[in-house]
Amino acid sequence: MRASLIQIAVDPDESVEARRVRAASLVVAQRGADLVVLPELWPVGAFAYTAFEAEAEPLEGPTHEAMAKAAAEAGVWLHAGSFVERADGTLYNTSLVFSPEGERTAAYRKIHRFGFDQGEAVMMGAGEELVTVALPDTTLGLATCYDLRFPEQFRGLVDAGAETLVVAAGWPERRRSHWTLLAQARAVENQAYVLAVGTAGTHGDIQQAGHSIVVDPWGEVLAQAGADEEVLTVELDADKVRATREQFPALKDRRLGLTSPL
Repeated sequence: MRASLIQIAVDPDESVEARRVRAASLVVAQRGADLVVLPELWPVGAFAYTAFEAEAEPLEGPTHEAMAKAAAEAGVWLHAGSFVERADGTLYNTSLVFSPEGERTAAYRKIHRFGFDQGEAVMMGAGEELVTVALPDTTLGLATCYDLRFPEQFRGLVDAGAETLVVAAGWPERRRSHWTLLAQARAVENQAYVLAVGTAGTHGDIQQAGHSIVVDPWGEVLAQAGADEEVLTVELDADKVRATREQFPALKDRRLGLTSPL
């Protein structure tokens, strides 16, 4: 399975519409890939909080339309990253997945909102559901940026059948070491591929880490991008997840139902 991670640069001087058109063209350029992944909140920027309200869209708004068309034109499975969704008066950080025919197969609202008592944490609603997507060769488990710090979400995705964990992010440069460490940890503990794609550039005055990364089920880094806009393409062996779990069956030794001190 060939996967292409599009580490798009988010420039505050580029309009949302212009970036939407540019992102679509980058997706279409990945003809021949099986799976294409975009990062978190690339239309507006993950830290551009002041623009969230103005740039919010309905689920089937202009980003949905552009990405569905791009997926169909390229003939790829497309994880279209996330955008600011408005639904019933609430904003959500919502990711979309499209089939090679351009049909939406999943929508995932980010569960863990970043910002503590400001930004996304107070401006957006929290997702409530784990989401997986069955592809012909693997099952994707969806996560977004700050979710990467919460291993219980990924355990839940694995329990739901995920073999490839996809993390769309807008991760800051000042915590880049955590990005790499956590991506490898989630791969090792879940014996799954991790495809983690971030943004390049600066938005909301926050320099982005870039360095999108692909990690195999043994924790080996198969490919990693630099700091600038880049398309990272890697060949994945879907059978490697199953083989790893059979050769080193650590997941079978989990002890569930232990009493929590809380």
